[in-house]
Amino acid sequence: MKKIILISTISILLFSIISCQNTKNQGVINSKSLYKNDVDALKSYVEKTFLPLAEKSNSEDSLKRSFLKTRQLYKKIEPFTEYFFPSTAKLLNGPPLDEVELTDNVVEPPSGLQVIEEYLYPFDSSNRKELVREIKKMNRDLLIIQNQWEVLTMTDAHIFDALRLETFRIISLGISGFDVPLAKTSLSEAAVALNAIQQYLDLYNNDYQEFTTLKVFIQDAEKYLSVNQNFDNFNRLEFTSEYLNPICSKILAFQKSINILPFKELRPLKTEAENLFAELIFDANFYAPNADSYTSKERIELGKKLFYDPVLSKNNSRSCGSCHQPDKAFTDGLTKPTILTGNGLVKRNVPTLMNAGLQAKLFYDLRVDNLENQSMDVINNKDEMHGSLKEASEKLKLDKNYVSLFKKAFPKDEESIKESKIMNALASYERSLVSFNSRFDKYMRGQKTLLSEPEKNGYNLFTGKAKCGICHFTPLFNGTIPPNFTNTESEIIGVPETTKNQRIDPDLGRYTFYKFDVWKYAFKTPTLRNIALTAPYMHNGVYKTLEEVVDFYNKGGGNGLGFKLENQTLPEDKLNLTNQEKQDLVAFMKALTDVKFEKEMVVSKIRDKF
Repeated sequence: MKKIILISTISILLFSIISCQNTKNQGVINSKSLYKNDVDALKSYVEKTFLPLAEKSNSEDSLKRSFLKTRQLYKKIEPFTEYFFPSTAKLLNGPPLDEVELTDNVVEPPSGLQVIEEYLYPFDSSNRKELVREIKKMNRDLLIIQNQWEVLTMTDAHIFDALRLETFRIISLGISGFDVPLAKTSLSEAAVALNAIQQYLDLYNNDYQEFTTLKVFIQDAEKYLSVNQNFDNFNRLEFTSEYLNPICSKILAFQKSINILPFKELRPLKTEAENLFAELIFDANFYAPNADSYTSKERIELGKKLFYDPVLSKNNSRSCGSCHQPDKAFTDGLTKPTILTGNGLVKRNVPTLMNAGLQAKLFYDLRVDNLENQSMDVINNKDEMHGSLKEASEKLKLDKNYVSLFKKAFPKDEESIKESKIMNALASYERSLVSFNSRFDKYMRGQKTLLSEPEKNGYNLFTGKAKCGICHFTPLFNGTIPPNFTNTESEIIGVPETTKNQRIDPDLGRYTFYKFDVWKYAFKTPTLRNIALTAPYMHNGVYKTLEEVVDFYNKGGGNGLGFKLENQTLPEDKLNLTNQEKQDLVAFMKALTDVKFEKEMVVSKIRDKF
């Protein structure tokens, strides 16, 4: 009898494994077919409907309807297009801004749907030639995808990876209106993207409980979008926390339930993280120059000691910690720091080091690629530390404590105290300075009592009407572009020299190092996390309060102040925020303060009273 039961159990298990494997194999085949059909449908619509209208019609309404239909058809193919063909995706739906290719020393003009949108909102028949040209280019790009798709090899893991990244894209870019700023149809497009995700998941349905639960959440999310279509009033906080976050985690759970394991390679986002707001979702090692530079406990300990030791500066007069002070979220509270000699000021305001390790490029002008090179730049800079890594390494070799710490941090190196090791130790400590533990983060992880109504409304404004979220991307709230987080953006916003707003600050930003006109006055988009502690603001420290910063953006940046900055990337239209909305925005940004800093601030205020 026991043998019969055992044989039956094994048979059931084998049947389940075979059934699951067949479902997965068929899932890849069907996914390839579904995507092909959707690409064909988009290309056919562009050729047969949108292009003929653009060539002949003078009806703005007809052209806009056709454009919006084209965008929705694109959203159906977006998950795989962005995943498998990122370069072509940028041509189809990238930002309408010139892009500099440093390797080729050329400036590439933008193309695709966002450029087409600018020709249609409003439509001017004098731009018809340019409009038709853009649509024809789009058609050629779709042909490239059709040809490449035929020979593309993928696995089930690729499919689920792409679908998860699409949910992150909806959170950080989609519902903020990043890629459809004029038409403001991002909410209906988010529903299309969610439906596309569901269609691919349906190909793996085998009556799993995880699948059933996931499908209900996606359907409910689509219903929520269908009855909440007002862009300015949409409750993004509720939609993200109650629908999109669970969808992210449930896709992962369903994937695992059918034995499709997430990828294990090093990425900015850890593939096992449940959603975009998980505390440990980012991996700073991705931004290290190589595997030998990865962070360790011993390197962090060594780097921390070096960070606060003036031995790295000329005449032992300044440490990294002199300008990056922990109680100010690793800034210094000054408009600009004094140069080492005391005769003048450093060129720019001191940026925070919190989450600095989660950026593809560093400094306001994005001139270096990693924290190792950043530390070398600062140490060698005659105005900042005017030190010498070579001389510092010789001094450190005479210190028994440092010799021991270096040996622990770099046990494989016979000569561990070298210039490169000093740089890596400092970078390792700085990569450990991460901050994802604010009240906002805790709210997103389920503690729903931690945000006030003004703070909640502030987030909805931030990612909606106020347009902050289209440059300060959720959840880093800096210019590192989601959902892959492999590139860091700069923006041209027209910061004034003084609060009198009479002229633009003369600092040319990225243009100082790279002589491209499109980069004049371009600066890195900094993080807004712990922003309550990092005043004064902007690259030149011109604004002392967040209220002043919000007012600057509300007026339309430099062009709103009358600077006539041709290459400004910030929309120059006034935001028309009410006084209450401005206050709510500030309240939300203050809610991005790490809880440990908030506690320190309370203690400090109490201490100041006595």
